Amino acid sequence: MAPIQALIFDVFGTVVDWRSSVVAELELVGKKSGAEKATADWARFAQEWRTGYMTKTRQIAAGASGPRNVDVMHREILDELLTRPEWSQIGELWDESTRQSLNLVWHRLNGWPDSVEGLKELKKHTIIATLSNGNVRLLTDMAKHAALPWDMIFSTELFDTFKPNPKAYLETMRHLAVQPHECFMVAAHIFDLRAAASLGMRTVYVPRPDEDVVVDVKSKAEGGEVDYVVKSFIELAQIIEQLNASG
Repeated sequence: MAPIQALIFDVFGTVVDWRSSVVAELELVGKKSGAEKATADWARFAQEWRTGYMTKTRQIAAGASGPRNVDVMHREILDELLTRPEWSQIGELWDESTRQSLNLVWHRLNGWPDSVEGLKELKKHTIIATLSNGNVRLLTDMAKHAALPWDMIFSTELFDTFKPNPKAYLETMRHLAVQPHECFMVAAHIFDLRAAASLGMRTVYVPRPDEDVVVDVKSKAEGGEVDYVVKSFIELAQIIEQLNASG
């Protein structure tokens, strides 16, 4: 088996805990604006914001029209949410400045507890790069905020599409000069890994709390569809070290 030359990471949900980060920001903005009197269900608001993003990126990946920049997309979804009857009271309280600041919360997401330590360990053994639907500036700001030590940031914005369009994975591998069997796609979303596997990439599933609708993903050794299932990036670093040593 060829040594692993690169690990390519999904970011939202896989590397960073978007849910806790966004909910905390919503709570803070709500208190400042008095919106906590209108609703306290910030977890639901955050999930609806995220669901809108997932829906739109999938549609555009399949050929629909729409913004390729996620900051623009997030703002469109936020404004639309705030017109709905259940959130309209909040919409009346949040002015343009508040909305602009809140929209950038996606630049300030915190990593999972194992992310920084695990990525630093993995970096010793192979290239670590993102492949995210987040735009370039978002991913750069996030890396600085959460101290994520990427070797390279790839955004689907660079490829004028979104995952799971095959172009995103193929262009990332082309720029890294790696063959599919020489790299792993690492994600907490099975749809992402299925798309990568269809192109010959090897796959690592990282279960994260409340992140995927498919909760019982198994490795090929257990009769499943991914190469490895790991509980943390630290565990993954041990696997990569062993694989490259044996290769």
